[in-house]
Amino acid sequence: MPPAETPSEAPPRLLPGPVGAPWVPRPVTNLLEAQIALVAQGISGGSIDGVAGAQSAAAIRAFQLKSGLEQTGRLDRETIRALRLDRPPFATFVVTPAHRERLVRIPPTWLGKSGMESLDYESILELVAESAHAHPSLVRRMNPGIDWAAATPGTAVAVPDARFPPARRIARIRIGLAGRQLRAFDEHGGLVAHFPCSIGRIAEKRPVGSLHVAVVAKDPNYTFDPAVFPESAEARTLRRRLVLPPGPNNPVGVAWIGLDRPGYGIHGTPAPEQVGRTESHGCFRLANWDADYLRQMAWVGLPVSVEP
Repeated sequence: MPPAETPSEAPPRLLPGPVGAPWVPRPVTNLLEAQIALVAQGISGGSIDGVAGAQSAAAIRAFQLKSGLEQTGRLDRETIRALRLDRPPFATFVVTPAHRERLVRIPPTWLGKSGMESLDYESILELVAESAHAHPSLVRRMNPGIDWAAATPGTAVAVPDARFPPARRIARIRIGLAGRQLRAFDEHGGLVAHFPCSIGRIAEKRPVGSLHVAVVAKDPNYTFDPAVFPESAEARTLRRRLVLPPGPNNPVGVAWIGLDRPGYGIHGTPAPEQVGRTESHGCFRLANWDADYLRQMAWVGLPVSVEP
């Protein structure tokens, strides 16, 4: 299992430049900027945190592959020269009344969740962090003066400006079990996107081989089957399946890309910080923002290769 990427203690230094001055594209200067710039290339290293680790190294290798560079996984001189910031790396997120209205208190039980109208965000910090593809700890460090429990409309939050390029149709998905990564390619074999992913915890149930996308859904609900969760005391007492409503805290997050093997799919998660470091119940789990971006590029019949 890849080592955990623990957020560093020092806050990032914001470099907004003179007010009104045009941005001049330049190479990245540190890992935090690199993580942000990689997103603009369609490459995700998981939750942006500015910390070196296995997921960041894999994302850098993906960029090096895409750029025809030696795949070192490090921000070496050639990589820094090629990886540029075409816009300022940071932006301001302003909390609105609509953001506050989305917040819900999610029950701890499966039965309680099934009775909700939506499994939306539980806090402004969670909402802001997911919108910026960021680790909540990074957002906290970037905004030390904010009382997150009392973040009212009008609160301005400094965040990474992480934006994927426009989605385009892909020709193939390749999932590497050993590297816990999912990559999407175009019809010419060029890399379009890279994401870290969690894989099934039971090796015998991992669907190695050739599959195809059978369904693509945005904001899906989730059918809870007690038989799939024998480790849950609640599941052992339930005698029926439950349908959980959509939302970012739904067990499959904001997107479902079902495969042509019953019960298997690529999907989001309510815990993006754990992607690539924890195991799923058989599917391939991505951060919500990665799953939704992949959803926009996927199509029914899309080939998916699952490799050891």
